[in-house]
Amino acid sequence: MDAIDQRLLLALQANARIPNAELARQVELAPSSTLERVRRLEERGIIQGYRAILDPKALGYQVQAVVMINLRGHQAERIDTFESQVRALPEVRLCLNVTGRYDYLLLVMARDIEHLRQLVTQELAAVAGVQRQETFLVLATAKEDQGFAPLENHSNHDIVRAARRRAAPSEPSDQEA
Repeated sequence: MDAIDQRLLLALQANARIPNAELARQVELAPSSTLERVRRLEERGIIQGYRAILDPKALGYQVQAVVMINLRGHQAERIDTFESQVRALPEVRLCLNVTGRYDYLLLVMARDIEHLRQLVTQELAAVAGVQRQETFLVLATAKEDQGFAPLENHSNHDIVRAARRRAAPSEPSDQEA
């Protein structure tokens, strides 16, 4: 992967709907070469897919929480069963197997506190192997997932910021407001 591939990845993470001609202009390649490079990144599994990012609040999910889980044991079958059952819960947005005091960290969305209570006390408590859970309400999000920038060069932070500025809807300046 060279510097052009890295710039392609940054631009696509900032805006996956960018027209190929604009993407080519940003990375200073011919449109046909840009398409070929993106196709190769997809074939190599570096680009795993494209998706829309939804606003949970606009869909009626007002409460976000982190649920820490401990399992009764760490046998492979118990872990597989737990992970399978958690994947089936649509309210669980993220499930991480972690080290430390807990075995799993879950990020969950709920319509309201009652929905969260039902999710924690009935759905998660019923998942096979759960010994203990602790729930933390999210008060605010200081930083959203903005993609992965595995770039060795620290100057790429400037590329990331520039790509995100181009992808973000423009806000009125103080003079315009």
